[in-house]
Amino acid sequence: MKRLFSLLTLVLVLALLIGACTPAPAPEAPAAEAPAEEEAPAEEMEEEPAADPMCMGAAEGDTLTVMYQWSGAEEEKINAVFKPLIDKCGIEIVAESTRDAAVLDTRVKSTPPDVLFWPSLAPITLYPDLLKPLDTVGGVKDNYAEYWVSLGSGPDGTWYDAPVKADPKTLIWYSPAQFEIYGYDVPTTFEGLDVLVEQMVADGLVPWSTGMESGDATGWTGSDFIQDLLLVSEGPEYVNQLISGDVSYDDAGVVAAYEQWVKWASDPTYAVGGATGTVETGFLDAIYKVFQPEPEAMMVKQSGFAGGEVAKQFPDLEYGVDYDFFGFPGAKGLQGGSDFVYAFSDSPAAKAMVTFLTTQEGADAWAAAGFDISPNMLSSGKYTDVSLAKKSDMLLNASGFTPDMGDAIGGTFGAAEWAALIKAVQGGDIEAALAEAAVEQAASIAAK
Repeated sequence: MKRLFSLLTLVLVLALLIGACTPAPAPEAPAAEAPAEEEAPAEEMEEEPAADPMCMGAAEGDTLTVMYQWSGAEEEKINAVFKPLIDKCGIEIVAESTRDAAVLDTRVKSTPPDVLFWPSLAPITLYPDLLKPLDTVGGVKDNYAEYWVSLGSGPDGTWYDAPVKADPKTLIWYSPAQFEIYGYDVPTTFEGLDVLVEQMVADGLVPWSTGMESGDATGWTGSDFIQDLLLVSEGPEYVNQLISGDVSYDDAGVVAAYEQWVKWASDPTYAVGGATGTVETGFLDAIYKVFQPEPEAMMVKQSGFAGGEVAKQFPDLEYGVDYDFFGFPGAKGLQGGSDFVYAFSDSPAAKAMVTFLTTQEGADAWAAAGFDISPNMLSSGKYTDVSLAKKSDMLLNASGFTPDMGDAIGGTFGAAEWAALIKAVQGGDIEAALAEAAVEQAASIAAK
């Protein structure tokens, strides 16, 4: 019996040991839940690109109607200027080209273009109730010299236009190689120019080529010369007052300028062919005479296009070595042609165009296209063409810019000015010739 009890005890102990070694059953797993939708990290989420501030809210496919005078090669250049804006904002430009002011007038009075580019300030007077002030459609006037803002403002000071393109004409073309031969330096003052002219005469050279024959427009190069002389003696405001009629064309300042020009343009000692050469020599031939293999003169006063004409006529000549220009010494401002931008719409696309042209990106595009020079000061230092860079520096440092008088006055007054130039250079009474022109000046102003 005792042995049986011991055996039972041993079995019970073994059972307890085996039970202790058996693992406890795993707790029942909770019911599976649907996996939560994973969110992509913030940096991996695709976002709509932010609209470029320059686009002023313009969207892909927005249409912008523009009107301008440019065609051919000039139209190609303005399209090159527009391209960065089109690429960035997706604007579609619908352009119309005309040189007829009557076509423009009809268009504006029916369905105005959104944006107008025009080579005069006339729209300020003609359409003040239709134009949008530029500073309300994205224009930035701080990027222009004060005289440009003043030119583009109405009587009440409202800013209606900004200059987009300028072609300075206050230039004298010469051959650096010829100057070096004779030991001449480029003058920086009008007194220095006068001394240089007299030194050339003393050296047996003819200083000027002044031919102004141009068919019905004979006289326009003389008008340009007179205007530069007036910029020296009287300044830009005086010239603007001649254009507006506030100063009579027979004023003493004009008489003095004519006397100086006649001295140089009528005497064969100073100008090729004297009075006859001045009146009968074509304006292009007058340019060539300075740069031909045997130069007939040392200088010609002409606008920027002269460089291209020299390059075409004498392809072997090198700019900066054989031909170059300097600003008319002593001129207090510049004269020339200029084109302005006007807005008839305040649509996002119109605002984008105005913003583009009056800020850095537009200035860069204009310089890259080489479409003359931009008065936008931010274009300074961006020109790759050395002659354009030089003219840009001249414009940046100018104290004023006046329209070419011949272009600005036109009509009977313009014709009377050219007639006065011819009479004066041929020995006629200067004051009498100017008095006749002043009568036409007054009549043309009264007719406006």
